[in-house]
Amino acid sequence: MTESEGGGARGPAPVPGARGPAPHRAGRYLWWLVVCQRGRVVAGASYGSLWMVGLMLPPYVLSRAIDDGLAPGRTPVLLGWVAVLLGVGVINAWMAVMRHRTMTRIRMDATFRTVRALVAQTVRLGAALPRKATAGEVVAIGIGDVAVISQTLTMTGPGVGGVLAYAVVAVLLLNVSPLLAGVVLLGVPLLAVLVGPLLGRLQGTQTRYRERQSGLAARLTDLVGGLRVLNGLGGKAVFADRYRHASRALRDEGYRVGAVTSWVQALGIGLPTLFLAAVTWPAARMAAQGTLTLGELVAVYGYTAALVGPVSYFIEGGYGLTRGLVAARRVVRFLALEPDGADRAGKAGADRDAPRDPSVLHDPASGVAAVPGELTALVAARPAESAAVIDRLGRFADSAATWGAVRLDEIAPAQLRDRLLVADNEADLFAGTLREVIGGRRERTEEAIDDAVRTALAEDIVRGLPGGLDAPVEAQGRNLSGGQRQRLRLVRALLADPEVLLAVEPTSAVDAHTEAGIAARLHAARAGRTTVVTSTSPLLLDRADRVCFLVHGTVAAIGTHRELLAARPGYRRLVSRGEDAEGDGTGPLGAAGVPVSEEDAR
Repeated sequence: MTESEGGGARGPAPVPGARGPAPHRAGRYLWWLVVCQRGRVVAGASYGSLWMVGLMLPPYVLSRAIDDGLAPGRTPVLLGWVAVLLGVGVINAWMAVMRHRTMTRIRMDATFRTVRALVAQTVRLGAALPRKATAGEVVAIGIGDVAVISQTLTMTGPGVGGVLAYAVVAVLLLNVSPLLAGVVLLGVPLLAVLVGPLLGRLQGTQTRYRERQSGLAARLTDLVGGLRVLNGLGGKAVFADRYRHASRALRDEGYRVGAVTSWVQALGIGLPTLFLAAVTWPAARMAAQGTLTLGELVAVYGYTAALVGPVSYFIEGGYGLTRGLVAARRVVRFLALEPDGADRAGKAGADRDAPRDPSVLHDPASGVAAVPGELTALVAARPAESAAVIDRLGRFADSAATWGAVRLDEIAPAQLRDRLLVADNEADLFAGTLREVIGGRRERTEEAIDDAVRTALAEDIVRGLPGGLDAPVEAQGRNLSGGQRQRLRLVRALLADPEVLLAVEPTSAVDAHTEAGIAARLHAARAGRTTVVTSTSPLLLDRADRVCFLVHGTVAAIGTHRELLAARPGYRRLVSRGEDAEGDGTGPLGAAGVPVSEEDAR
């Protein structure tokens, strides 16, 4: 078995269809799946063709047995043709088994290749994935579209065999009666003409249905993910009504798809039967008139009855191809997504080494500079502004940020990720034991785990779970509270022990007592290494070596927490949660609706 056919490829190969003219991408992608396993597809088509053609042989053998053996009473000749018929049946059965096995392998190979391409694209998009595609769309593609595409490739076996069987029957009937051969040759194209418009309509309704299904799945994901917040705000009923309305719209679209599908499937059964009657009727009249022998009549009926299978495959193949093109169009659209510029591994020039010695991490867009060995805090009225700085310093967004004298987008990505870590407040928690959840990709010593757990004040989590570090944690930490999940994310970041740690709101979901303890221990645990956090909590800011106060996304003031409290009224109002808020309301609103005036920026 070759590399291209065995599912053992060394890595994700370029996927045709993700580029090029949009109207042809889906077809090119399906063709790529065929070409990747051309040997197996040729074998499947061969088995399918021999099997289909073999189905046409029993009527011929029966006609000879009747005319040469049964009618004249020649028993030895009759027994000989019966033996031939038995042999044809055994060979056909073996061909059917091999065809089915081969087509199963073709479907599995197509499934795994598509899944591998989707996973590679997901990794390639990285942090840009949530901005490029919804979770519901990714789930819908991974569950539904992959299966539809693999099923479409089934037509490469019986489909090719059906064409050959159609030709063989036409030739055999031509020797019996040119009239009957003409009926067969004209009848099958007529069936395609009758079914074609329905297949075109089906493709349109399937496309609309899949789009609605993707949107509904995304809404459900958002609803489930924010259920606790919605309960607290009293908005669960509102979102449930919106979901119910969208679900009804999807159901109505599904009815439209079902209506067209039912007609296609009904024609797939009914038209071949009518085709059989259209051929058998003139053959019976010809036999009654003496133009055909009894054996030839049996042969004509047998040929036509056997041809019902290929005709059904033509119709089902068209139906499957229509669904496959719809599914492939969604897959290639996802594969064509481009990551943000900073996320593109292999970007031209991104091969320089990071500074060997601790160096300043600088973001020219905001003016933030993270001094080596210090804990720097970013404060902004709008959390998105400080988070944007973290994205640029972490190379998750295009920027001219530098690390020492080297631009971040010129540093080899693997080297940068080994030394710099962005700890997102909403980072995923994967299912597994607590030890696996916080351990990351490397084995951690018990001492290191204890230190990180103690720094994040997560001892109560370990003690409270049955089994401690070996206790199971559900996906996304669903069996934990919001504060517990946040502390586990901090434990994981601390265990990674990066040279530079960039943390977004690491204590926003914990109570004041816990936050004060984390702030003190975090400063001590990260002593001598570069740490940048975003926060508006006085408890955390008081422990920072430097605080950068951002207004409109740029640095308005730098100092310690106490220095800024004394010198900047806007900063004081922001970090005190707006309790003493003053202002004329002309400036932009900060946290808790606190105005931030232009004077604060000066």
